[in-house]
Amino acid sequence: MGIKEEFGEKIKRMRQNRGLTQEQLAEAVDISQRALSAIERGENFVTSETIDKLLKTLNTTSEELFALNHLKSQQELLDEINKNLSTIAQNPQKLEIVYQITKSLLKE
Repeated sequence: MGIKEEFGEKIKRMRQNRGLTQEQLAEAVDISQRALSAIERGENFVTSETIDKLLKTLNTTSEELFALNHLKSQQELLDEINKNLSTIAQNPQKLEIVYQITKSLLKE
């Protein structure tokens, strides 16, 4: 996967995580829905002006927006989480922290 595809996938995930449709995000950043769709599919890239608008609309930082190395499938994420939990299970204090974090996530 190239940079355009990874970046497009990141935009799509952030949009979906914020409960926005393509139409809503496109309108907010002043581009067409067709243009946003092409960006999310990795066919086009954004201008610097659109990046500024995305940062504001998605309420994010450039660091978060361009952090592409963590884009993994759901299964890859689950596998890594389970691997990490196996290690954490050896430390009762860390295990308690993980428990509290996961419990708080379920409250959302």
